[in-house]
Amino acid sequence: MQSIKDISFAGKRVIIRVDFNVPLNDKFEVTDDTRIRGALPTIKKFLADGASIILMSHLGRPKGQVVKELSLEPVANELSKLIGQEVLFCKEPLGDVVKDAASKLAAGQIMLLENLRFYAGETKGEDALAKQLSELADVYVNDAFGTAHRRHSSTAVIAEYFPNDKYFGLLMEHEIVNLEIALNTKNAPYTAVIGGAKVSSKIDIIRNLIPKVDNMIIGGGMSFTFLKALGGEIGSSLYEEDKLDLAREILDEMILNGVNIYLPTDVVAADKFSNDANIKTIKSNEIPEGWMGLDIGPESQKRFAMAVNSSRMILWNGPMGVFEMDNFSAGTKAIAISVAATTTGGAFSAIGGGDSVAAINKYELADMLTYVSTGGGAMLEYLEGKTLPGIKAILDK
Repeated sequence: MQSIKDISFAGKRVIIRVDFNVPLNDKFEVTDDTRIRGALPTIKKFLADGASIILMSHLGRPKGQVVKELSLEPVANELSKLIGQEVLFCKEPLGDVVKDAASKLAAGQIMLLENLRFYAGETKGEDALAKQLSELADVYVNDAFGTAHRRHSSTAVIAEYFPNDKYFGLLMEHEIVNLEIALNTKNAPYTAVIGGAKVSSKIDIIRNLIPKVDNMIIGGGMSFTFLKALGGEIGSSLYEEDKLDLAREILDEMILNGVNIYLPTDVVAADKFSNDANIKTIKSNEIPEGWMGLDIGPESQKRFAMAVNSSRMILWNGPMGVFEMDNFSAGTKAIAISVAATTTGGAFSAIGGGDSVAAINKYELADMLTYVSTGGGAMLEYLEGKTLPGIKAILDK
């Protein structure tokens, strides 16, 4: 994997697929610039080389229609502020207007194209669209890890038109290097913390990690499917009835592989799904009917934290409870703090998934961790052992 750091792109016209799918408020202002800032190192590298830069991205799900509210123009304005120079905005992603604007770009200039998903062909991986985009530049760079698991025109198909001039951006490179560490580390003990609502969305990642980890911590709504499979009384807690046999199989696999299994022993239960519900802390396998577990309890927090604190490698994907509600946030916060503290002590930590990253940001701990992924679905699929189209397209020669 040749890094763009080792090459000069002076005088080249570079087209970069970035992930500028950012939230906008009702005044069309960017409310979270994390993804834009994530692309800055790559953009600055090409600026320093004296390249001219064309950026392309999607925003939201316009489904092949022009949706004024999903224009990338506000993002161009935000990028201008962050990078300290004018970012030209092209109101079309395709056609003669774009070709003309691209041909006139001088070295050191940046242009952002309009939302690629205004064209239905983008998400269909249409070859004609990829070909038109490829004609704008000499070099293709994919720096959008968040869409690397999709075979779209701008994330994979376009690379075929740059057999010898396609590269990963610095953000993508950082993601791949760190995910490879998470998958192939020899650091031990290795602890995986897997949470979230459903077992079904995390089956493959758990199975792929079983031969690699020493400890498997399972929290969040998905833990109740496992607790129910073990014969526990879980009241009205969320669980997947059709996954009970699978949960037993996964537990057997972990036992056969010598993995230490951590399930909640106590939970914070509520009589309704609301922050102002009546709440009580009870054993996780003795939840009465009409009550539901919405967070791990204090005993579980301590047990989970002890496993994390003894680790040299930590992978965390998914919250321990409904952390968006203050009364059910203590478990996720406890894990976040213990992961950050253990990292400060020299462990390697990899965090991914929208909710886990949101929790890390909520508690302002991101700077204390080794690696926070920018891609939820892409990170999951990578850790499941799948080949991501956006990565394969660059590596194929």
